[in-house]
Amino acid sequence: MFGKSENRDDYQLIQQRVGGMARDLPDRFFIDYHEHRRGQLIYAYAGSILVTAEGGSWVVPPLRAVWVPPRVRHCMQAIGRIEMRTLYFDPGHTPLASTACCVVSISPLLRELIASVVKMPVDYDEHGRDGLVVELLFQEIKPLQIEPLHLPMPNDARIARICRWIVANPAEETSVTSWSKVVGASERTIIRLFPEETGMTFTRWRQQARLLAAVQMLANDRPVTEIATELGYDSPSAFSAMFRKALGSSPTEYFRRTDTD
Repeated sequence: MFGKSENRDDYQLIQQRVGGMARDLPDRFFIDYHEHRRGQLIYAYAGSILVTAEGGSWVVPPLRAVWVPPRVRHCMQAIGRIEMRTLYFDPGHTPLASTACCVVSISPLLRELIASVVKMPVDYDEHGRDGLVVELLFQEIKPLQIEPLHLPMPNDARIARICRWIVANPAEETSVTSWSKVVGASERTIIRLFPEETGMTFTRWRQQARLLAAVQMLANDRPVTEIATELGYDSPSAFSAMFRKALGSSPTEYFRRTDTD
């Protein structure tokens, strides 16, 4: 499509500060854990991407991107058919100082800048028009202060076991009392460890897991009524209220938004 390599390794040792790669992936396509010499901005024009790295997971709809710093191990899975656009930044010239993954807001201008960089040759002229586009790109990439789609994962084996089950079964209502018998930790220990390990209470973390599950289902065009039932909500309106409170729009509006705040 763009006449450029779709192999990420071909962008790691280029001379320019940034290289852009286009790659279209089918639904559920999985890219196993790996890392890059360069920092990576992961974005999809269509569909959504689930990015998982040390410290958590992010669901990335078209109005967001995820920044993965150099040498951070991560994996990705396509949610729906996706048009992925990836920018690789030289580790000495990254647009963000963060050493951890974070979410980036995609403005209409940033969307067009990403498209322009992807179309550039890898040896673009740093001192010509393409170099000016790259300069503006660096100015437009800004982290969001709130990352509502981030699901932090714990290191403690007992809490991690609970979290893995919730992710696989987001509608489950298993209580802390019941979990204490399963993982061999007291209720008090579980309640204490959740904020220490994830920054969230047990109840908040479970709600966040449901939110990520909901976004993935919406990306696959599942009906709101069906999602609400599958995730254990009493009614579609209760589910929609939770969704709007967390993400600022209704479930039906979420993937139709083309602007950002």
